[in-house]
Amino acid sequence: MGTRGPVPKRSDQRRRTNKPEGGEVTKAPSRSVRVAPPAAEARWHPLAREWYDSLAESGQSAFYEPSDWAQARVWAELLSRELKKRSRVSAQMVAAWAAGATELLTTEGARRRMRLELERAGEMDGDEEAAVVAIDEYQKRLSG
Repeated sequence: MGTRGPVPKRSDQRRRTNKPEGGEVTKAPSRSVRVAPPAAEARWHPLAREWYDSLAESGQSAFYEPSDWAQARVWAELLSRELKKRSRVSAQMVAAWAAGATELLTTEGARRRMRLELERAGEMDGDEEAAVVAIDEYQKRLSG
């Protein structure tokens, strides 16, 4: 279960380095072996289809099982129906869809609350990079 309250900072942005409450942070590469998602329905509203297709490109989908993809299809279908209505969009339906999307960890805040951080390949912290450069210079001075 995720935490309540404000969205926690990423682990590399926190000042305190003691052990966080709630256990370790699970880190996932942005690309890995995944369950193949079912194709989006051509009849869906363009925004619903775009949302559904974006899930396959997102890092959290590395953890998706077939049941998660089935849930995403249901939410995309409901979103499509709501967006295609000629009348006003139901606020209650939008709230329900947002809650369902949160269960699929589609937002940064939802992922942080579950202690899941996605890392992009080749991503390096500025301080970490500066430390590596400083160590390289120090080694050159010692050997030189």
